[in-house]
Parts: sequence; structure tokens; C-alpha cells
Amino acid sequence: MSQSLLARQLWFTGHREVVCREDELAPPAAGEALVRTCCSAISAGTELLVYRGKIPREMPLDSTLGHFQELPDYPLQYGYACVGIVEALGPDTHPALLGKRVFSFQPHASRFVARADALMPIPDDVPDEAAIFLPNMETAVNLVQDGAPMIGENVVVLGQGVVGLLLTALLAQHPLGNLLTLDALPQRRAQSLKFGATASEDPGVGVNALQTTYFLSEGPAEGADLIYEVSGAAAALDTAIALSGFDSRIVVGSWYGTSEPTVALGGKAHRNRLRISTSQVSTLASSLGGRWDKRRRYETVWRMIRRAQPQQLISHRVSLDEAADIYRQLDNKKDSSAHILQAVFYYNEDN
Repeated sequence: MSQSLLARQLWFTGHREVVCREDELAPPAAGEALVRTCCSAISAGTELLVYRGKIPREMPLDSTLGHFQELPDYPLQYGYACVGIVEALGPDTHPALLGKRVFSFQPHASRFVARADALMPIPDDVPDEAAIFLPNMETAVNLVQDGAPMIGENVVVLGQGVVGLLLTALLAQHPLGNLLTLDALPQRRAQSLKFGATASEDPGVGVNALQTTYFLSEGPAEGADLIYEVSGAAAALDTAIALSGFDSRIVVGSWYGTSEPTVALGGKAHRNRLRISTSQVSTLASSLGGRWDKRRRYETVWRMIRRAQPQQLISHRVSLDEAADIYRQLDNKKDSSAHILQAVFYYNEDN
């Protein structure tokens, strides 16, 4: 077996357990390519659910990505944001792909073999560290499309993790009335303001104070018009309802895994005729199907990546050997001074 076909892979082996393994890859078959990974981004959302063992066992991790369509169980590989360079091609694979920088929805590994048609060439003017944000930026674009913000609306984003911040950056390009973001961590709130939020508050100040300061008014405009819940905390759904007004829209972008949120749907939620919808990036909303497809959305995503420069959100750059420690830090949110916003694995060329 050629040395170039050795791969170091990250495996989730149990609740809060990760290990690195070395494996031999089969040479790329017809229509396949061998990719050497330069960097891969850790998801602090779904990936942490995998680490914590909070993924529902009765459903696949993703119904549209081949390697995530099986029901999840340990040991398993995970990760979906790899940037690398095509090192070798299988038979009948287009030769122009050789040597190209590509993005792939692949688990963390120093090398992998994938279908050539599943690899996405990276535009020349997009750096590697920006390209790894493609899945999160696509999620943010999808959230904007699902929420359909209107001119002059008061919008709230609950949660300023990576997806929440990218969503804020996109919403800030709209002529809104107010764009309020909520997050408990001061570092995130500061970045939110840099991305264009009108204001960013700690949710601990309380709903009444937020309503009075930003949204309370006479007549039908009381409350926020559009609220996005992307915090990953099920309790935030009640905050979204409390901040809403009559006929407000709430878009839920969080996946809570096995957590079962208890939502107060009586009282204000009932009387306000709220429109609560979920947003999932694997598919396009049916209302967009006539004019949008995945290709058009990816073209939009690359443009938004160029504008937002999301690589500024990277706070930690580590090797695969440091995986156990970085996941422990992500799992422990008590120390906000050591907060990890976006962690990225880097791979040495000889791995």
C-alpha cells in the first residue's frame, strides 16, 4: 500500500470519547478522487451532540449526504467541513480536477476518497479558512430565505454562535428597523455588533427589559416581527415567544437532539397567532423550488463568504492529536474567558 493512501481519522467511540486512528484507504475507483485535507472545521452544534451522545438513534445524521445516511451509533466518524487538494484520480475521472482545491462534506481525516461529483471546487479568491465556513454560511442563507425579512421589520436572533453570527451578518445587509441579538457571552456580543447588529444583549437582562427597550410600542407593532432561534438551547423557544407580537414569525434553526423542549404555547403564543416554522438546510423551501436549486444557493453562499470574511471567527487552530482536549473545552462552557468560537483542525502534509 502506498504511503500516500494512509489516512489519520477522527473517531467518536463513545459518550465524550474521541480517538485518532490510522487507516489505509483503497485507491480511488472510477469516478472517485483522493483528497489530502488541509483543514476541517469543528461544528459546535450537531458535532457536539454526537460527542455528548445526544443524537436520536432512530434517524440518520443527514438524509442527503451518503456517509451520514446510516443510523448513528458508536464508533462513528463525523464532521462535514473539509478543505483539501485533489492528489489522485480514479479511472474515468475528469483530469482537470487533479491538483484543485476542493470543499467536501467529509468527516475529519487527513485524507479521504470521495466521488468526484461530490467535491466542490473552491473559487480562487476564497482562502481555505474562509471556505470551511461554507456549510454554516449556507445554513445562514437558508435561514434568511425561510424568514423572508421585510424592510423596516424588527428582527431578533437568539444565539450568536457561528451560525447566529453569520445570520446576523446577512441580516445586517437588509434595511431593517432593529436587529437585536442575544447571547450570554460578551465575546460573541462584541462580534455581533461588528457584523452589524443594532444592539446585542445578554438574555439574562430579562424579556420585559428587552421588550421595553426595543419593541414595546402602541398599536399592532408591539413585539418583534421576526425571531430566529439558533442558540441550540430549547429554553430559548419560550424567549422567542415572549419577544413576539401579533402575527409574528419565529424560525427555529436549532437542532436539540434528544432534548425535548417544553414550550409555553398557551396565553400569548395562542392569542398572537404566531407562525412558528423550522428551517433545515438539507432541502430548499417549496416556495423557492421554481427558481432556486442547490447550485444557485451555493453561488450565493460563496458571494456571502466573500463579503463576511468568516475566517475572522476562527479562535483556535489545532492538530488532530489535540482533538480530545478541544472537544472537552467545547463541552465545558463554564469558563467564558477561554471561549471557543470556531475551532479548526490543521493537517500536516506528511500525515
